Amino acid sequence: MTDAVGRYLAGRRPGVHLNGVGRRQAASLAERLSDLRIDIIVSSPLERAMETAAPLAAAHHREVHAIPALTEFDVGEWTGATFDALAGDSVWQRFNTERSATRPPGGETMVEVQGRVVDALLTLEQQHPSATVAVVSHGDVIRAALLKAFGMSLDLFDRVEVMPARVSVLLIGAGPPKVLQVNGDSVPPRG
Repeated sequence: MTDAVGRYLAGRRPGVHLNGVGRRQAASLAERLSDLRIDIIVSSPLERAMETAAPLAAAHHREVHAIPALTEFDVGEWTGATFDALAGDSVWQRFNTERSATRPPGGETMVEVQGRVVDALLTLEQQHPSATVAVVSHGDVIRAALLKAFGMSLDLFDRVEVMPARVSVLLIGAGPPKVLQVNGDSVPPRG
């Protein structure tokens, strides 16, 4: 969690760091996943994501590899805007109902976000078959990957909640991707 949550749209703004709650959430995540085999840890290059990944990497004696394709949704000119300031903007209102077709001014569409995150996940699977890869990213980016795996429209983005420092599990490999978990405390056993 950062101080931006609920106040303004951080987007790709540099210098947005985890606050005390966020640091505790990241430490708790690392503790909850301490018994899991993690082969590779990748993250969005933004500070808050790298800070979330750091305790997990320390617990597993791994490096964090920054992958630009995992970065936050580019909300363009809305970056840094308060939610109160955006409330009367008709494009903002459409963005929140037609996410698949609405581009923030100077930003990217959710379709573009989904394309880059899915490409990144498929590339990771090809480069590291059978590996357990921990991916640290941002709510809308994770949501885009989950919606693709569910076969759901991007316009239904608000039906899938992605919570900070929670565990969603995708199985990518032979056959279609499978969603094994959304917003868990840890990773479910496989049997």
